[in-house]
Order: sequence, then C-alpha cells, then structure tokens
Amino acid sequence: MQIGAQLFTLRTYLQTESDIRLSLEKVAKMGYRYVQVSGMGPIDPHLLREICDQLELKIVLTHNSAERILYDTDKLIEEHNILGCDYIGLGAMPDKYRSNFWIDQFGKDFLEPAKKMAAAGKRFMYHNHNFEFERTPDGRLLMEHLLDQLPAELMGITLDTYWVQAGGADIYQWLDILKDRIPCVHLKDMAVSGWNPIMAPVGEGNLNFPAIIKKLQEIGQTEYALVEQDTCQGSPFDCLKKSYDYLKSIGL
Repeated sequence: MQIGAQLFTLRTYLQTESDIRLSLEKVAKMGYRYVQVSGMGPIDPHLLREICDQLELKIVLTHNSAERILYDTDKLIEEHNILGCDYIGLGAMPDKYRSNFWIDQFGKDFLEPAKKMAAAGKRFMYHNHNFEFERTPDGRLLMEHLLDQLPAELMGITLDTYWVQAGGADIYQWLDILKDRIPCVHLKDMAVSGWNPIMAPVGEGNLNFPAIIKKLQEIGQTEYALVEQDTCQGSPFDCLKKSYDYLKSIGL
C-alpha cells in the first residue's frame, strides 16, 4: 500500500499551469510519489503527465464531474490513458440522488459509463461523504442502496475515513463490508474544537490510524492510501507534510 496525496487539499494552488508545476514540485519534495488529481484548473493532460513524469509522480486516481462521467465517457477514458491512471472517480453524488425517492436511479444512470470504463481497463470509483450513512424509510442506509446497484467490478469505493466517522458509522466494519471495493482510500483525521469536529492532519486527530492501517493491510486490497484534508488550520502544504511524516513513522 502506497502513500499518496489527494491534490484537492491544494486546490487553491492548482489553478494555473505555473502554480500546478510549483505545487507538484513541493508535493514531490515532501516524499510523495503518488497523487490524485482533483480540484485542478484546466491543463492539457499531456502536459500534466509530462510534469508528473519529470517529478517521478504517478497519477493514480481522479475526481470528475458527474456530467463528464455520464456524457463524455469516451474522452474521459482517453484522457486517463494519457495520464496513465486506471481509477476514474466521482467526488460526490449529485444532489438529486440523495434520497430514497431517487437513489435507485444512480445505478441505472452510471451503469453504462462504468461498463465502458471496465472494458477499457479502468474502474469507476465512488467517494463517500457522511450522507450515505443516512437511513432511508426502509431502514437501510443510502450506502447499502448504492452498493446493491453496481457490482464491485464496476464500482469501487474510495472510502474516506473522516466522513465515515462523521456519519456515525464504524470504520472497521465498513472496511470489511467494502473489502472487495477499496483499491483506494482517503486518510483524513478528525479532531474537535469545542462542540465542532474539524479536519486535521493524519495523526493529529482522534481516529485510530495505526489500527486502520493494520486493518487495511490485513484485508490486502488497497493499493493507495491518499492523504486528504479539505480544510486546513494553516498551510495545506504543512498539513500534507505532517500527514506523510506521521504515516511513515507508523510504518506505512
């Protein structure tokens, strides 16, 4: 299992070509060798691949809009071939699916794009937040509805540790449930400030990451553990470096 950086953490610093190059240089200098592309401004995929190759960074996962996944699938696959990336991710479920009235339409809409990706040697990846752990009137979680619609070979889950915790769910239980679907995970810690949960560098919050990492290693299906911190207290570059150093200190 390799440590990677989810570049959404640095999105403010990734909106121009020159900023992208400089930010990726800083990420590589921290020690990261794997990255997820998300929240980045427009850049030609050939140029992005060239920059990453120069810095010995491998792009392993992306987040894309639902519109591109649904209606621009072939071009999206072509771009991922250029990037050398096998995992094509959806960062969040569009609002209209987030209820028991429409959740079952998700699988119907995303089935064909997921099949196209699989035929091209790619895998569609769904990234969770906390709302997937809301119960519907039939007593099941939205996440359970979602998993019933697309098989593991067509949809992986980029399990986000912070959002599972925020949803009041058991991270270790869900690692077991999703063991065939988690080639990529997001490592994000949760601290508390007064009454409010806050995102923190890995190792500076209250999640038991030594146990989480051990569980992932026991399951043995996760290729990339990607550090993400949507909001940072201070510099996001410092947060990424703290998380990397902590994960190396516990043997990852």
